[in-house]
Amino acid sequence: MQAPSVGGVMLPRGNGETVRLSRGASLTDFAEKINANPASLVAVMMNLGEMVTATQSVSDETLQLLADEMNYTVQIVSPEEEDRELLEGFDIEFGEDEGGEEFLLPRPPVVTVMGHVDHGKTRLLDAIRKTNVVAGEAGGITQGIGAYQVGTEVNGEDRKITFIDTPGHEAFTAMRARGAKSTDIAILVVAANDGVMPQTIEALNHAKAAGVPIVVAVNKIDVEGADPVKVRGQLTEFGLVAEEYGGDTMFVDISAKQGLHIDSLLEAVVLTADASLDLRANPEQDAQGIAIESHLDRGRGAVATVLVQRGTLRVGDTMVVGDAYGRVRAMLDDKGNNIEEAGPSTPVLVLGLTNVPGAGDNFLVVDEDRTARQIAEKRAARERNANFAKRVRRVSLEDLDSVLKAGLVQELNLIIKGDSSGAVEALESSLLQLDVGEEVDIRVLHRGVGAVTESDISLAMGSDAIVIGYNVRAVGRAAQMADREGVDVRYYSVIYQAIEEIEAALKGLLKPEYEEVELGTAEIREIFRSSKLGNIAGVLVRSGEVKRNTKARLLRDGKVIAENLTISGLRRFKDDVTEIREGFEGGINLGSFNDIKIDDVIATYEMREKPRA
Repeated sequence: MQAPSVGGVMLPRGNGETVRLSRGASLTDFAEKINANPASLVAVMMNLGEMVTATQSVSDETLQLLADEMNYTVQIVSPEEEDRELLEGFDIEFGEDEGGEEFLLPRPPVVTVMGHVDHGKTRLLDAIRKTNVVAGEAGGITQGIGAYQVGTEVNGEDRKITFIDTPGHEAFTAMRARGAKSTDIAILVVAANDGVMPQTIEALNHAKAAGVPIVVAVNKIDVEGADPVKVRGQLTEFGLVAEEYGGDTMFVDISAKQGLHIDSLLEAVVLTADASLDLRANPEQDAQGIAIESHLDRGRGAVATVLVQRGTLRVGDTMVVGDAYGRVRAMLDDKGNNIEEAGPSTPVLVLGLTNVPGAGDNFLVVDEDRTARQIAEKRAARERNANFAKRVRRVSLEDLDSVLKAGLVQELNLIIKGDSSGAVEALESSLLQLDVGEEVDIRVLHRGVGAVTESDISLAMGSDAIVIGYNVRAVGRAAQMADREGVDVRYYSVIYQAIEEIEAALKGLLKPEYEEVELGTAEIREIFRSSKLGNIAGVLVRSGEVKRNTKARLLRDGKVIAENLTISGLRRFKDDVTEIREGFEGGINLGSFNDIKIDDVIATYEMREKPRA
């Protein structure tokens, strides 16, 4: 019924009815639901002390405030429900195998390796794949996410197993949780010399919450002080009872470093799958699955590692992954070979998407390009509205403590850029979970894959945000703009350093003693081969000056390719020199590092002591 509201504005009053709205809805959306004039809702908000336009995306709290004033109950639709309703509008069912039992065929189990940091998860996968992954990781911690398929023989039969390589540090809690949800079996790695640790319990809880069977790999049995029996006793307290003790959990003693009993572990995974799970899928329907990882490749554009969960994905199919879509131009398996099709439980690298999707986004194959574009655009618009609804307020980590005490800001705004979507999402999730009390909120205004750009700096300027670059840098005019406008841009190569520094700043404990100062950048124009010195980069110094014996990093398309390099040789024509200034050409030798390409950028820097405030 109609009743006068505050200020004499006539509008319908509710009787506690529930109004369903999507994230980032506007007052106009609310007005349509209750058959009211949007202008009247604007007036109500003004009387409540909030200046909001009719078409502006507003926060959930604002919608709740308005609903309470008008005696309605607001229900904000979750992202999962939004997506399900969106796909229903296109007559698409996601997450179900089509047809009856006769269409379902056996598929390989999908396995996630979990456990405490440094207990040997990556080395185990290394032993299984017989490749070297650990050597290329910062701090020995898995920084990227991939998926791999291996074969093993069980009872004379060839069987396949798909492994999802989720990062191992505690920073990746959300990634590990999602990994458990997309997998059939979890391998819990426990070091025989350390025993059960905090992250072991955390990983165990994720696996239990997802309802997946667990196989325990007791690693490092070759290390001094190893006690596999103790590990079995400790895990009994958490409900994992070994088969030899009358339980139903398979324990396998292994040494990933020595390659001991790896076959026994793979056999245990297959036997557990056969005993506990009915792993079947319909390979004939349109493919559906999940994106494990995605990134922007300089030569190939947006690429995504996807895990097919049902159906068969073929080259030429039109697929939509999150808010990205495209026709599959090519597919590569985990060994880098081109393949034409991928069935259930097969991980593949897909080329041909319009942009980089998020890790964990669902993918599906549709009949027409137009349908894929419409689904992707609606998803993107929905996410954009949700982001617009977030309130924004510029501040650096050093002065955050004083600003908080002065009451000038109650939230820390962040912009996160990284080299892969999985790492960006994991970093965002970990930062949002920091427990820093009720005085301050962390808000991620934007996250993305690729170098820090001018638009990122512009957003940071308008919202007092701090930019975090994870394995990427600000390039060209973006770096100059950040310096000119005083935007705080932080660079990290190991993810927990970012988390520790942000947490320290929020708690007022950040007192850096040293800061990194960029000395100069040089663009590689030519490469000369020397039998004595290796590769020598012919460069043009773009900014500042390049000095001999200073530290350097190599950037390729804005991404950090190598850290902790040293300018070991510097030449102008045939003369050895100590420095080359901006605008001049010269030759640079990076010591034993030879992986350089034309258009790469060598950025030199030094650590300078910073006076404490």
